[in-house]
Amino acid sequence: MKKLISLALIAVLCTLCALCFAGCKEDDSDVVTIRLNEVTHSVFYAPLYVAVNQGFFAEEGIEIELTNGGGADKSMTAVLSGQADIGLMGPEAAVYVKAAGSNNYPVVFGQLTKKDGSFLIGRNAVEDFTWSSLAGSEIIGGRPGGIPAMTLEYALHLNGLDDGVNVTINYDVQFDLIASAFESGTGDYCTMFEPVASTYAEAGKGYIAASVGAAAGDVPYTCFMATQNYISENRDTVLAFMRAIIKGIDFVTDSSSQAIAAAIAPSFPDTSNEILASSVEAYKAIDAYKTTPVMEEKDFDKFIEILTFAGALEAPVAFADIIDNSIAEALLAS
Repeated sequence: MKKLISLALIAVLCTLCALCFAGCKEDDSDVVTIRLNEVTHSVFYAPLYVAVNQGFFAEEGIEIELTNGGGADKSMTAVLSGQADIGLMGPEAAVYVKAAGSNNYPVVFGQLTKKDGSFLIGRNAVEDFTWSSLAGSEIIGGRPGGIPAMTLEYALHLNGLDDGVNVTINYDVQFDLIASAFESGTGDYCTMFEPVASTYAEAGKGYIAASVGAAAGDVPYTCFMATQNYISENRDTVLAFMRAIIKGIDFVTDSSSQAIAAAIAPSFPDTSNEILASSVEAYKAIDAYKTTPVMEEKDFDKFIEILTFAGALEAPVAFADIIDNSIAEALLAS
Protein backbone atom coordinates (compact mmCIF):
# COMPACT_ATOMS: atom_id res chain seq x y z
CA MET A 1 0.00 0.00 0.00
CA LYS A 2 1.34 3.38 -0.91
CA LYS A 3 2.27 5.64 2.00
CA LEU A 4 0.28 8.87 2.25
CA ILE A 5 2.49 11.90 1.85
CA SER A 6 2.61 13.79 5.12
CA LEU A 7 1.30 17.36 5.12
CA ALA A 8 3.06 18.26 8.35
CA LEU A 9 5.79 20.24 6.57
CA ILE A 10 3.21 22.20 4.61
CA ALA A 11 1.36 23.05 7.82
CA VAL A 12 4.59 24.46 9.25
CA LEU A 13 5.10 26.48 6.08
CA CYS A 14 1.57 27.85 6.35
CA THR A 15 2.37 29.08 9.85
CA LEU A 16 5.57 30.64 8.52
CA CYS A 17 3.53 32.31 5.79
CA ALA A 18 1.33 33.94 8.40
CA LEU A 19 4.38 35.29 10.18
CA CYS A 20 6.18 36.43 7.05
CA PHE A 21 3.79 38.47 4.91
CA ALA A 22 4.36 37.40 1.32
CA GLY A 23 2.86 40.37 -0.47
CA CYS A 24 5.04 43.32 -1.34
CA LYS A 25 3.07 46.47 -2.27
CA GLU A 26 3.80 48.14 -5.54
CA ASP A 27 5.70 51.39 -5.33
CA ASP A 28 5.90 54.40 -7.60
CA SER A 29 9.28 53.57 -9.14
CA ASP A 30 9.54 53.08 -12.90
CA VAL A 31 10.81 49.50 -12.58
CA VAL A 32 9.17 46.84 -10.42
CA THR A 33 11.37 43.95 -9.30
CA ILE A 34 9.70 40.54 -9.17
CA ARG A 35 11.48 37.86 -7.20
CA LEU A 36 10.74 34.70 -9.19
CA ASN A 37 11.72 31.28 -7.86
CA GLU A 38 11.84 28.52 -10.50
CA VAL A 39 11.69 24.89 -9.42
CA THR A 40 14.67 24.05 -11.64
CA HIS A 41 16.56 25.66 -14.52
CA SER A 42 15.59 23.97 -17.77
CA VAL A 43 14.93 24.57 -21.46
CA PHE A 44 11.50 23.24 -20.47
CA TYR A 45 10.75 26.83 -19.40
CA ALA A 46 11.89 28.42 -22.66
CA PRO A 47 9.01 30.95 -22.85
CA LEU A 48 10.16 32.45 -19.52
CA TYR A 49 13.75 32.91 -20.67
CA VAL A 50 12.58 34.29 -24.02
CA ALA A 51 10.55 36.89 -22.12
CA VAL A 52 13.63 37.82 -20.08
CA ASN A 53 16.16 37.93 -22.92
CA GLN A 54 13.95 39.45 -25.61
CA GLY A 55 13.08 42.34 -23.33
CA PHE A 56 9.40 41.50 -22.89
CA PHE A 57 9.58 42.04 -19.13
CA ALA A 58 11.55 45.25 -19.59
CA GLU A 59 8.79 46.51 -21.89
CA GLU A 60 6.38 46.03 -18.99
CA GLY A 61 8.63 47.87 -16.54
CA ILE A 62 9.59 44.64 -14.77
CA GLU A 63 12.96 43.37 -13.68
CA ILE A 64 13.11 39.64 -12.91
CA GLU A 65 15.23 38.49 -9.98
CA LEU A 66 15.47 34.77 -10.73
CA THR A 67 16.43 32.08 -8.20
CA ASN A 68 16.48 28.29 -8.50
CA GLY A 69 14.54 26.38 -5.84
CA GLY A 70 15.90 22.95 -6.69
CA GLY A 71 12.53 21.29 -6.02
CA ALA A 72 8.90 22.32 -5.59
CA ASP A 73 9.04 21.96 -1.80
CA LYS A 74 11.85 24.52 -1.64
CA SER A 75 10.21 26.82 -4.19
CA MET A 76 6.97 26.77 -2.20
CA THR A 77 8.90 27.54 0.98
CA ALA A 78 10.31 30.61 -0.76
CA VAL A 79 6.83 31.78 -1.81
CA LEU A 80 5.19 31.17 1.56
CA SER A 81 8.01 32.79 3.54
CA GLY A 82 8.06 35.90 1.36
CA GLN A 83 11.52 35.18 -0.07
CA ALA A 84 9.90 35.02 -3.53
CA ASP A 85 6.93 36.90 -4.96
CA ILE A 86 6.04 34.35 -7.63
CA GLY A 87 6.89 30.68 -7.94
CA LEU A 88 7.21 28.53 -11.06
CA MET A 89 6.57 24.93 -10.03
CA GLY A 90 4.14 22.04 -10.20
CA PRO A 91 0.60 22.86 -9.00
CA GLU A 92 0.82 19.98 -6.52
CA ALA A 93 2.62 22.39 -4.19
CA ALA A 94 -0.44 24.68 -4.12
CA VAL A 95 -2.75 21.68 -3.74
CA TYR A 96 -0.88 20.53 -0.63
CA VAL A 97 -1.02 23.96 1.00
CA LYS A 98 -4.75 24.25 0.33
CA ALA A 99 -5.32 20.71 1.65
CA ALA A 100 -3.41 21.64 4.81
CA GLY A 101 -6.00 24.34 5.58
CA SER A 102 -4.04 27.54 4.94
CA ASN A 103 -6.18 30.67 4.48
CA ASN A 104 -3.55 32.33 2.28
CA TYR A 105 -2.80 29.35 0.06
CA PRO A 106 -1.09 30.08 -3.27
CA VAL A 107 -3.21 30.52 -6.38
CA VAL A 108 -2.13 29.37 -9.85
CA PHE A 109 -2.62 32.19 -12.39
CA GLY A 110 -0.80 30.81 -15.43
CA GLN A 111 0.26 27.44 -16.87
CA LEU A 112 3.53 27.17 -18.79
CA THR A 113 3.98 23.48 -19.66
CA LYS A 114 1.50 20.67 -20.28
CA LYS A 115 3.60 17.50 -20.11
CA ASP A 116 6.28 16.07 -17.85
CA GLY A 117 9.56 17.54 -19.03
CA SER A 118 11.86 14.74 -17.88
CA PHE A 119 13.55 12.11 -19.99
CA LEU A 120 14.44 8.59 -18.90
CA ILE A 121 18.21 8.08 -18.83
CA GLY A 122 19.82 4.63 -18.88
CA ARG A 123 23.41 3.58 -18.36
CA ASN A 124 23.55 1.59 -21.58
CA ALA A 125 21.79 1.94 -24.90
CA VAL A 126 18.88 -0.49 -25.30
CA GLU A 127 18.03 -1.39 -28.89
CA ASP A 128 14.32 -1.02 -29.63
CA PHE A 129 13.62 0.26 -26.10
CA THR A 130 10.14 -0.28 -24.72
CA TRP A 131 8.86 0.56 -21.25
CA SER A 132 8.61 -3.16 -20.53
CA SER A 133 12.42 -3.20 -20.76
CA LEU A 134 12.42 -1.52 -17.33
CA ALA A 135 11.08 -4.60 -15.53
CA GLY A 136 13.36 -5.42 -12.59
CA SER A 137 15.14 -2.05 -12.76
CA GLU A 138 15.71 0.60 -10.11
CA ILE A 139 14.81 4.11 -11.27
CA ILE A 140 15.72 7.28 -9.39
CA GLY A 141 12.43 9.14 -9.44
CA GLY A 142 12.81 12.14 -7.17
CA ARG A 143 11.07 13.28 -3.98
CA PRO A 144 7.86 11.56 -2.81
CA GLY A 145 4.91 13.86 -3.47
CA GLY A 146 6.77 15.79 -6.18
CA ILE A 147 5.15 15.80 -9.62
CA PRO A 148 8.24 14.34 -11.40
CA ALA A 149 8.14 11.23 -9.21
CA MET A 150 4.36 10.90 -9.41
CA THR A 151 4.18 11.34 -13.19
CA LEU A 152 6.94 8.75 -13.60
CA GLU A 153 5.01 6.33 -11.39
CA TYR A 154 1.85 7.00 -13.42
CA ALA A 155 3.66 6.47 -16.76
CA LEU A 156 5.14 3.20 -15.49
CA HIS A 157 1.70 2.04 -14.35
CA LEU A 158 0.19 2.79 -17.77
CA ASN A 159 2.86 0.47 -19.18
CA GLY A 160 2.21 -2.40 -16.77
CA LEU A 161 4.95 -1.57 -14.27
CA ASP A 162 4.29 -0.86 -10.60
CA ASP A 163 6.66 0.22 -7.85
CA GLY A 164 7.48 -2.65 -5.52
CA VAL A 165 5.99 -5.22 -7.88
CA ASN A 166 8.09 -5.41 -11.05
CA VAL A 167 10.09 -2.19 -10.82
CA THR A 168 11.64 -0.10 -8.03
CA ILE A 169 11.36 3.67 -7.83
CA ASN A 170 14.04 5.23 -5.64
CA TYR A 171 12.50 8.20 -3.81
CA ASP A 172 15.50 8.85 -1.57
CA VAL A 173 17.42 11.27 -3.80
CA GLN A 174 16.60 15.00 -3.80
CA PHE A 175 15.42 16.36 -7.13
CA ASP A 176 18.48 18.55 -7.73
CA LEU A 177 20.88 15.69 -6.85
CA ILE A 178 19.49 13.04 -9.20
CA ALA A 179 22.13 13.44 -11.92
CA SER A 180 25.06 13.29 -9.51
CA ALA A 181 23.58 10.29 -7.66
CA PHE A 182 23.07 8.41 -10.92
CA GLU A 183 26.59 9.22 -12.07
CA SER A 184 27.96 7.90 -8.78
CA GLY A 185 26.31 4.53 -9.38
CA THR A 186 22.85 4.71 -7.84
CA GLY A 187 20.04 3.09 -9.85
CA ASP A 188 19.77 1.58 -13.32
CA TYR A 189 17.82 4.53 -14.73
CA CYS A 190 16.99 8.07 -13.67
CA THR A 191 15.12 11.06 -15.04
CA MET A 192 16.65 14.34 -16.21
CA PHE A 193 15.35 17.55 -17.75
CA GLU A 194 16.88 19.28 -20.76
CA PRO A 195 19.52 20.46 -21.37
CA VAL A 196 21.04 18.28 -18.63
CA ALA A 197 19.81 15.07 -20.32
CA SER A 198 21.42 15.84 -23.70
CA THR A 199 24.60 17.20 -22.12
CA TYR A 200 24.89 14.04 -20.02
CA ALA A 201 24.32 11.81 -23.06
CA GLU A 202 26.76 13.79 -25.23
CA ALA A 203 29.43 13.25 -22.57
CA GLY A 204 28.94 9.49 -22.96
CA LYS A 205 27.68 9.04 -19.39
CA GLY A 206 24.28 7.63 -20.33
CA TYR A 207 21.59 7.34 -22.98
CA ILE A 208 18.20 8.95 -23.45
CA ALA A 209 15.72 6.08 -23.55
CA ALA A 210 12.28 7.72 -23.55
CA SER A 211 10.18 10.77 -22.69
CA VAL A 212 8.18 10.48 -19.47
CA GLY A 213 5.85 13.22 -20.71
CA ALA A 214 5.03 11.39 -23.92
CA ALA A 215 4.15 8.28 -21.91
CA ALA A 216 2.04 10.05 -19.25
CA GLY A 217 0.13 12.42 -21.55
CA ASP A 218 -1.15 15.94 -20.95
CA VAL A 219 -1.02 17.25 -17.39
CA PRO A 220 -0.63 20.81 -15.99
CA TYR A 221 3.00 20.29 -15.05
CA THR A 222 4.51 23.69 -14.28
CA CYS A 223 2.63 26.86 -13.43
CA PHE A 224 3.08 30.36 -12.09
CA MET A 225 1.60 30.93 -8.65
CA ALA A 226 1.61 33.42 -5.80
CA THR A 227 -0.17 33.88 -2.51
CA GLN A 228 -3.61 35.48 -2.59
CA ASN A 229 -2.21 38.42 -0.63
CA TYR A 230 0.48 39.08 -3.22
CA ILE A 231 -1.95 38.90 -6.14
CA SER A 232 -4.52 41.19 -4.51
CA GLU A 233 -1.89 43.76 -3.47
CA ASN A 234 0.00 43.64 -6.78
CA ARG A 235 -2.58 42.80 -9.43
CA ASP A 236 -1.28 45.31 -11.98
CA THR A 237 2.19 43.83 -11.63
CA VAL A 238 0.84 40.29 -12.08
CA LEU A 239 -1.03 41.43 -15.20
CA ALA A 240 2.16 42.98 -16.60
CA PHE A 241 4.11 39.82 -15.71
CA MET A 242 1.64 37.65 -17.60
CA ARG A 243 1.65 39.98 -20.63
CA ALA A 244 5.38 39.34 -20.92
CA ILE A 245 4.92 35.59 -20.44
CA ILE A 246 2.26 35.46 -23.17
CA LYS A 247 4.70 37.18 -25.54
CA GLY A 248 7.28 34.54 -24.63
CA ILE A 249 4.75 31.75 -25.22
CA ASP A 250 3.84 33.20 -28.61
CA PHE A 251 7.52 33.45 -29.57
CA VAL A 252 8.11 29.78 -28.71
CA THR A 253 4.93 28.72 -30.49
CA ASP A 254 5.78 30.54 -33.70
CA SER A 255 9.59 30.23 -33.90
CA SER A 256 11.99 27.51 -34.97
CA SER A 257 14.00 25.56 -32.42
CA GLN A 258 17.15 27.32 -33.63
CA ALA A 259 15.62 30.78 -33.16
CA ILE A 260 14.39 29.84 -29.68
CA ALA A 261 17.83 28.47 -28.81
CA ALA A 262 19.42 31.78 -29.81
CA ALA A 263 16.87 33.69 -27.72
CA ILE A 264 17.41 31.66 -24.55
CA ALA A 265 21.19 31.26 -24.93
CA PRO A 266 22.03 34.04 -22.40
CA SER A 267 20.18 32.01 -19.75
CA PHE A 268 22.36 28.96 -20.47
CA PRO A 269 25.89 30.35 -20.93
CA ASP A 270 27.54 26.95 -20.43
CA THR A 271 25.42 25.09 -23.00
CA SER A 272 26.02 25.10 -26.75
CA ASN A 273 23.38 26.44 -29.11
CA GLU A 274 23.27 23.01 -30.76
CA ILE A 275 22.23 21.32 -27.50
CA LEU A 276 19.78 24.12 -26.72
CA ALA A 277 18.17 23.72 -30.14
CA SER A 278 17.96 19.94 -29.85
CA SER A 279 16.51 20.31 -26.34
CA VAL A 280 13.83 22.70 -27.57
CA GLU A 281 13.09 20.33 -30.45
CA ALA A 282 12.71 17.42 -28.01
CA TYR A 283 10.10 19.39 -26.06
CA LYS A 284 8.32 20.53 -29.20
CA ALA A 285 8.24 16.93 -30.42
CA ILE A 286 6.19 15.86 -27.39
CA ASP A 287 4.05 19.03 -27.48
CA ALA A 288 5.24 20.07 -24.01
CA TYR A 289 4.79 23.83 -24.29
CA LYS A 290 1.44 25.52 -23.70
CA THR A 291 0.22 27.85 -26.44
CA THR A 292 -1.94 29.72 -23.90
CA PRO A 293 -1.42 30.05 -20.13
CA VAL A 294 -5.07 29.15 -19.42
CA MET A 295 -5.42 25.83 -17.59
CA GLU A 296 -8.12 23.39 -18.72
CA GLU A 297 -10.21 21.87 -15.94
CA LYS A 298 -10.04 18.40 -17.52
CA ASP A 299 -6.24 18.53 -17.34
CA PHE A 300 -6.42 19.56 -13.68
CA ASP A 301 -8.75 16.63 -13.02
CA LYS A 302 -6.16 14.26 -14.51
CA PHE A 303 -3.51 15.93 -12.36
CA ILE A 304 -5.58 15.23 -9.23
CA GLU A 305 -6.02 11.65 -10.45
CA ILE A 306 -2.22 11.26 -10.62
CA LEU A 307 -1.77 12.70 -7.11
CA THR A 308 -4.46 10.40 -5.74
CA PHE A 309 -2.97 7.37 -7.51
CA ALA A 310 0.42 8.17 -5.96
CA GLY A 311 -1.13 8.32 -2.47
CA ALA A 312 -0.26 11.98 -2.07
CA LEU A 313 -3.79 13.25 -1.55
CA GLU A 314 -6.63 11.97 0.62
CA ALA A 315 -9.40 14.11 -0.88
CA PRO A 316 -9.48 16.11 -4.13
CA VAL A 317 -8.95 19.88 -4.13
CA ALA A 318 -11.40 21.73 -6.37
CA PHE A 319 -10.20 23.42 -9.56
CA ALA A 320 -11.91 26.69 -8.58
CA ASP A 321 -10.14 26.76 -5.22
CA ILE A 322 -6.58 27.20 -6.50
CA ILE A 323 -6.78 27.97 -10.23
CA ASP A 324 -7.45 31.57 -11.35
CA ASN A 325 -7.61 31.86 -15.13
CA SER A 326 -9.13 35.34 -14.99
CA ILE A 327 -5.84 37.20 -15.42
CA ALA A 328 -4.72 35.20 -18.46
CA GLU A 329 -8.21 35.20 -19.99
CA ALA A 330 -8.52 38.98 -19.61
CA LEU A 331 -5.17 39.53 -21.33
CA LEU A 332 -5.97 37.13 -24.17
CA ALA A 333 -9.33 38.84 -24.72
CA SER A 334 -7.86 42.35 -24.83
